[in-house]
Amino acid sequence: MATITLKGAPVHTSGDLPAKGSTLPDFVLTDSDLQDKSLADFAGKKKILNITPSLDTGICAASARAFDKKVSELDNTVCINISADLPFATDRFCKSEGVENVITLSQLRTRDFGRDYGVELVDGPLAGLLSRAVVVADENNRVVYTEQVPEIAQEPDYSGAIAAVTSI
Repeated sequence: MATITLKGAPVHTSGDLPAKGSTLPDFVLTDSDLQDKSLADFAGKKKILNITPSLDTGICAASARAFDKKVSELDNTVCINISADLPFATDRFCKSEGVENVITLSQLRTRDFGRDYGVELVDGPLAGLLSRAVVVADENNRVVYTEQVPEIAQEPDYSGAIAAVTSI
């Protein structure tokens, strides 16, 4: 369990991020076309998992836009934005913001992702949503970088995540 903060107040996650060197846990999440996706759908690609509470917040929206720009410059890399947002909302966000290089996935049908990745918020006003975190994995789903952002109202370390991808 990680202790992070929301505007300075402590909140807790359901566990810890996958360890560097470990294999990503598989997931089943829902895309904007209401189709279920798993890790197998991104086989052979480097992966940036941009995990956010909700794209309806300024910081989450900023991180999706930032990764959208950065991933467009990377070879063989996919950025997957994962939240508890409804697929309709994430699709509307991407269209209105011109986000074209980020794949949005939702915990619409199951909450397993949050627990398996240790990012489900278990208390505080955002309980049930996901914490802000970044996980980078290579083409074989081996974790090469993680960041549990210590303050939910803070942006992730984009340069650290991108450096991890480019060093693979």
